[in-house]
Amino acid sequence: MPILTLSRITDIPAHSWDAVPGVTQPFLRHGFLSALEESGSVGIGSGWQVQHRLLCDGQGALLAAMPLYLKLHSHGEYVFDWAWADACRRAGIDYYPKFLCAVPFTPVSGPRLLGEAMPLLDHLEAGLPELGVSGLHVNFTDVHSDALLGGRAGWLPRLGCQYLWHNRGYRDFQDFLDGLTSRKRKQMRKERDQVAAQGIEFEWRSGGALSEDEWDFVYACYANTYHVRGRSPYLTRAFFSLLAERMPEAIRVVFACRGGRPLAMAFSLQDEACLYGRYWGCLGDFDRLHFETCFYQGIEQAIAGQLQFFDAGAQGEHKLIRGFEPRITRSWHYLQHPGLRVAVDAFLQQERREVLAYAEAARQALPYRQGSA
Repeated sequence: MPILTLSRITDIPAHSWDAVPGVTQPFLRHGFLSALEESGSVGIGSGWQVQHRLLCDGQGALLAAMPLYLKLHSHGEYVFDWAWADACRRAGIDYYPKFLCAVPFTPVSGPRLLGEAMPLLDHLEAGLPELGVSGLHVNFTDVHSDALLGGRAGWLPRLGCQYLWHNRGYRDFQDFLDGLTSRKRKQMRKERDQVAAQGIEFEWRSGGALSEDEWDFVYACYANTYHVRGRSPYLTRAFFSLLAERMPEAIRVVFACRGGRPLAMAFSLQDEACLYGRYWGCLGDFDRLHFETCFYQGIEQAIAGQLQFFDAGAQGEHKLIRGFEPRITRSWHYLQHPGLRVAVDAFLQQERREVLAYAEAARQALPYRQGSA
């Protein structure tokens, strides 16, 4: 069966890609990936060279797909392998380029091996030496991808820990608060009251309801979170307009305003089950505004929409005391060099024990009353 390589996802119709089994999250849709490419957020000069793999039947119908990139660095992945690359550099081994199956700049677990992807894996593993690629990495997998990769020789699993808010059928935010310990309930109310006392109000908008001027503000906030740390933003301004064109129904933006003037924003995507908080930014300094905009507003939105989950982004232990529960994430790594594979395997075995122990200990910091979580 033919295996094709795409250097542009627009070389295949959106309906064909989106019909592949596993394209269930907004990040995997043709509209999202094409917006990344056409906006220049990935592609030439970014270190993310598009190399999507497709498996077709004899009539050209799409059977399987992998969102795949040839990486020249490890920026924007959120599964940190800089130490592996540095060890290779010191040993005189080439670590880059490498193949990465992932959604750029998106540490959200989900399907990665779309459809019947085993032949694609076979093809990629066999072709690594000829292509001069050090390895193949698959980041933030779902249980289906875990089962496929866990049954293949040479693949090393890596664990991480993120935080996810679960909706247990709450009627409203107060119903959620009622399930917390008294101290944590008072803390959250105090934080929300501090924001309200500053005269700040919130407005939720869908992607199709924003003007280009409002998208300019969204981007300015997003970019500022990088600039204050002396870094360049991963996404370009054009990405947001392209995404609003192609997937407006999936976009949710909340604006924090005072006197009708926007001060901050949080950008999310939504599907039938989950609200995914992705980007935030503020063009001033306001007490507790980050917690309200990024966490409490999202919880309220998830409850109002009867969504099962709210994923507020990677990392951040401060999420624990606000009701976000630890969950284990997985990535998988196939490394060509035998010495590197042995060394990384030993490291990952120790790291997995530490991550599991951390996640178990983190559950003790959750604010729920006994029996309510």
